[in-house]
Amino acid sequence: MAINIKIGKKDSESLPAAPEEKAPSIEMSLDIRKTMDGNLIISDHNDIDVVVMPQKNKIVAFPKQISNDLIYDTQDRFFTYLRKKGIIDPDTIRGGNSYGSMEAVLVGAEQQDNFLPLVVLNVSKFIDDERPYFEYIEKYNKMEEDEFLDPSAADSTELGEVPQSAEKGGIRPGYGRISPYFLSYML
Repeated sequence: MAINIKIGKKDSESLPAAPEEKAPSIEMSLDIRKTMDGNLIISDHNDIDVVVMPQKNKIVAFPKQISNDLIYDTQDRFFTYLRKKGIIDPDTIRGGNSYGSMEAVLVGAEQQDNFLPLVVLNVSKFIDDERPYFEYIEKYNKMEEDEFLDPSAADSTELGEVPQSAEKGGIRPGYGRISPYFLSYML
């Protein structure tokens, strides 16, 4: 018994026309700007600015503030996310030309006509994944500021409420600290 397989386009005469499918529409809100040379700057993340360079097939993450371990960790999470989604070439992740920046080469730009929206969509999804972290940090900073500016009655004292005494605190006068190898002695 033989099996016949046909590869190619279907006969339009033998089959009824299929209804046209609409492409799904995706809506997102980003703080994004386009530069004079066609690069896209996405500034929604609290720690980094993302620059998509379609002419050079590159994506770069610049730190917003002084570079530290937290910024590097954010950049590492960002490029790991893009690597898992297949947007960048993992072998090309490296430090950029600017201090604290990190960059990678985008893959598939030549084969796809909707490549740039796909990159922007994945950057948006990464920022959405990081949003709970931003909100937690903002709430924590607000709570800390409120504690310093308006402390509760248990955490504060009125002026004159603490009685006078000759010695206060943990360091008594008369003791000197000479070196880290010798604890203290009476002067």
